[in-house]
Amino acid sequence: MVSDSNHERMKIKKITIISLLILFAFGFNFFNAASSKPAIKRFHTTEELKFLNDSMRRAPIAAGDYFLNSTSCRGCHGPDQAHIGSVDESGNDVNLVERWESSMMANAARDPLWRAKVSQEIITDTAHAALLQNKCTSCHAPMGRYNAKFKGFPYYAVSQINGDSLGIDGVACGACHRIGPSVGLTFSGDIPYDTIHYSGYLQEYGPFMNPQYAPMQLYEGITPTYSLHMDKSRVCSSCHTLITQSTDLNGNLTGGEFVEQATYHEYENSNFPANNIRCQTCHMPAIQDAIQIANGFQGLLPRTPFNQHTFAGANIFMLNMLKNNRDTLGIVVASSKFDSTILATYDLLRNRTIDYHLTLDSVTTDTAFFKVKLQNKAGHKFPSGYPSRRAVVQFVVTDAANDTIFRSGLFDATQRVIGETPSFEPHHDVINQSGVSQIYEMVMGDVNYNYTSILERAANLLKDNRLPPTGFTTSHSVYDTTKISNDALADVDFNKVNTVQGSGADALHFHVSLTGITGAISVRTKVFFQTVPPKFLDEMFTLNSAPINRFRSMYNSADQTPILIASDSLLNVNLNVSTQNQYSSSDMVTVFPTASLDGKVYVTAAFGTLIQSIDVLNANGKFISKTMNTNFQNGLTLNLPFASGVYILRIQTNNKVMYKKVVKV
Repeated sequence: MVSDSNHERMKIKKITIISLLILFAFGFNFFNAASSKPAIKRFHTTEELKFLNDSMRRAPIAAGDYFLNSTSCRGCHGPDQAHIGSVDESGNDVNLVERWESSMMANAARDPLWRAKVSQEIITDTAHAALLQNKCTSCHAPMGRYNAKFKGFPYYAVSQINGDSLGIDGVACGACHRIGPSVGLTFSGDIPYDTIHYSGYLQEYGPFMNPQYAPMQLYEGITPTYSLHMDKSRVCSSCHTLITQSTDLNGNLTGGEFVEQATYHEYENSNFPANNIRCQTCHMPAIQDAIQIANGFQGLLPRTPFNQHTFAGANIFMLNMLKNNRDTLGIVVASSKFDSTILATYDLLRNRTIDYHLTLDSVTTDTAFFKVKLQNKAGHKFPSGYPSRRAVVQFVVTDAANDTIFRSGLFDATQRVIGETPSFEPHHDVINQSGVSQIYEMVMGDVNYNYTSILERAANLLKDNRLPPTGFTTSHSVYDTTKISNDALADVDFNKVNTVQGSGADALHFHVSLTGITGAISVRTKVFFQTVPPKFLDEMFTLNSAPINRFRSMYNSADQTPILIASDSLLNVNLNVSTQNQYSSSDMVTVFPTASLDGKVYVTAAFGTLIQSIDVLNANGKFISKTMNTNFQNGLTLNLPFASGVYILRIQTNNKVMYKKVVKV
């Protein structure tokens, strides 16, 4: 009897505590209906009360479980019908769930390109199906994958995702907020989740001190916990640095590795960490208003700054595909929500990615020398991430009659770059003929150094001339995962100013022939971003499977037009004698002879002009040699290469860069 009595007292005590918590949570509004006083406006709507009552009947996370899907978070962190929580000081709804649910993060497990790519990899190397799916789902369906892992299942297949509310939730709330403080030391989908139940509760981490933990403990079985790491870039590191194991053409592991993407390490190899600019700064932009971050709880301390869960990146193409195929993909998010995310992504691409400027260096009687400068403003390479992504520079010159006299970087009707080298287009410093294009990209090569789009076959880096972030150097400790290919390294103004690394910029030079051209010319130049160029899909589209066929259908129906992110122009550039003299470098630097029999060329400078260095380039703009003026003389003697032909001298003076054309007879 004593034992039963104690049990009853404990039960009554527990019920009393829970009742008090519920009363606090609902602001004591349950008493309004029974009050004899005139009715006042209820704190909660009928719909909210129904949801909260349903939530009370749902058991919190059990001892053998590790994640809850986003539905469990929506009641408190979604839209507040009372318009008290999750609104800024101007009354705008800034709730977390609706910002997130139309992002690539929320739809990572539904992404039709990802599913098609996994299918392609499995068809190519069937023996590695389990290994491939474990790796891929670790970041695209992390809660489903790790829940299976923690429960002792050896692997987690893509086919399991649709029937798993955790897997289909993509990179949802718990996928990030369950990551433990040790994050930053493991990569390639090895996520350090905190799995310990402290006093019967799991912890989820957030960036605000002194969280009110009782409601989450009561309804979800989770303790909200402050941790410094949630406001650091390293919380993104586990998935945004991916190193894969390489195979040969027969699917045998070679023991080698390939860096498929290293966005986090690119960030580390920049000046952004030193300036306290984090991944969240751009991709989860903060507002300074004091925000009550949960709904339905009176007395919550407003929080600031408040990071919006927009997760804008660069993938406008895929966001549009998700929006336009919502029913097929099982997405219940309204089209207008995707429009908001696409608009935020446009803003990031157009306004905070690169600066782009066109200048006229000089004009001679037969050539106009132009320079376009691309300055990376992102905290990682541009483009970054998945290796299909690339940026294309378009450069078009027209004469006074509006006839095109020079073109570079144009797309055909299928959005392929016209004139692109079939294997891959090398990096260019100088472009002096139409049909040659500058493409900033990473290109994967197999064990035989042939182009491949198959991730597991990637064994050699054929090209990486993506624009580095400012502060990037080849001496940084993470350079082994963020390498630049040799063709870009040889470019004297790629990420360098006077040989000093870290500019985060590239100057691309166009030499336009003026033979037969009279009157004015106009130059228009643009930079386009391509998420998935047709070339990257050619290998995939030779195969057939349900995911590949579904993506092929969506892709063929999609608007594949590359995204314009920057442009500049010079209109009506007059080519008369006075203009030539205005831009000509002949009064500052003299080259003699311009046609050399023995290969010797003498370069002299006028008073007040100091020649600092001279680069010799071949007719295609490829770097051959450099001569430095170490003795500060007024002139230099160059020895051209032995082979006859046309060469270009890039002359760096104390006030500008100029180009001269010479011939080795």
